[in-house]
Amino acid sequence: MSTTAVKDNEPVLAAPKAEDLAAVLIAKNRPQRPSALSTSVTFGWRAMLKIKHVPEQLFDVTAFPIMMTLMFTYLFGGALSGSPTQYLQFVLPGIMASSILMITMYTGISVNTDIEKGVFDRFRTLPIWRPSAMVGYLLGDMLRYLIASLVILGVGLIMGFRPAGGFGGVAAAILLLLAFSFAFSWIWTMFGLLLRSEKSVMGVSMMVLFPLTFLSNIYVNPETMPGWLQAFVDVNPVTHVVAAVRSMMDGNWDGGEITWVLIAGAVILAIFGTLTMRLYNRK
Repeated sequence: MSTTAVKDNEPVLAAPKAEDLAAVLIAKNRPQRPSALSTSVTFGWRAMLKIKHVPEQLFDVTAFPIMMTLMFTYLFGGALSGSPTQYLQFVLPGIMASSILMITMYTGISVNTDIEKGVFDRFRTLPIWRPSAMVGYLLGDMLRYLIASLVILGVGLIMGFRPAGGFGGVAAAILLLLAFSFAFSWIWTMFGLLLRSEKSVMGVSMMVLFPLTFLSNIYVNPETMPGWLQAFVDVNPVTHVVAAVRSMMDGNWDGGEITWVLIAGAVILAIFGTLTMRLYNRK
């Protein structure tokens, strides 16, 4: 690199040449582009680190499910089934399903919060698979869903719940519920991108989830409902999810309901996953 002299005879570095800068800035061996799986897992790990640094986030997957299980079992058990223990055999699979589905709305809230902070603007500049940020959110939330399921199951076993399907039926039911919840969460990621504030996301989510969970077969048998209400309950997707989970835990697997849940999950994922990514690319 050449030098020039000033009046006091002190040497000064001259401006570098363009070819010299290019040789330094342009690496000969570029790093390999990360795979879709590795980036999704990385973003999933990021979501779990949030739980580590803010453990209060686990309140909705620990205290809330316990409260729901205790409240509905002892509040309605004697009136609806003669005893809380007998009612628990019927209601616990439904409470597990409803609690997990209610928790899914926090995925959309987390997405909206990161958008407001400008985090997503940084993600879009990275040379990674575009959907990996969204998939990472959902992978991290899968841990939350699993924790909530195990908490409800543990409380139920202490209270006297005895699934006739055994360990295999319970494990399969939880896996089915987690798979459907993964697909169902894409609805709230779409709203997280679409709406302007996290309060709006929560408001819309609650407006949808409350009718779906309470107007279903979770707490009572639909046969006791009026005809017009029973017609809605029969087409309610939550009803099918609860029926599938309940049948697997009881040991009498309902192939029709299980197939319905798997197909419905795939359709929800295809529709709302596509809409979410379109919104994400245009945001």
